[in-house]
Amino acid sequence: MNLFYNKQAVGDVAFLQIELANGEFNYEYKGDVVEIQHENKVVGFNIFNASQKSSIDGNGHIKLNETLVNELQTAIEEAGFTYKLDADFSPKFVVGYVETKEKHPDADKLSVLSVDVATEKLQIVCGAANIEAGQKVVVAKVGAVMPSGMVIKDAELRGVASSGMICSMKELDLPNAPQEKGIMVLSDDYTVGQAFFEE
Repeated sequence: MNLFYNKQAVGDVAFLQIELANGEFNYEYKGDVVEIQHENKVVGFNIFNASQKSSIDGNGHIKLNETLVNELQTAIEEAGFTYKLDADFSPKFVVGYVETKEKHPDADKLSVLSVDVATEKLQIVCGAANIEAGQKVVVAKVGAVMPSGMVIKDAELRGVASSGMICSMKELDLPNAPQEKGIMVLSDDYTVGQAFFEE
């Protein structure tokens, strides 16, 4: 679940994205709230006059917390909708350990990785030339919003499932990021599963 807000650019509207979806959408309007559905499934809400209904502040991707989610839930219910928000507050950028690296069966420049992030093992397809088994790396988990605004989602790359992304310094918008391509390799001081950013 992701929340976007930019009062100066688009007005006092909170854009709550529950699921990524493409294609035709259906909209139901009740008061200041619009429920967005795709294939009979709720995928988002637009909440108008958001600053009057919540403590929302800032521009762009807004970090969710329990208070904000409860405020948005109240706004949704008071408008007459019954949908219950289910927020995941776990860190989305974490330290991972590359356990295995295998060649992609259908792409010379891609590797299929098994990456331990402590809570689970993820299969991630990666195109970086410097990725190797035994490295500690920064993993953007599904649901992470990159500094570019791109939302990480489950995907298939040339027929192989991929859940997450191994990040470079440039993709993380870190200072002094090298111009050459390649993922960021972490030192052994990092603990697998720890949040990479202070959240």
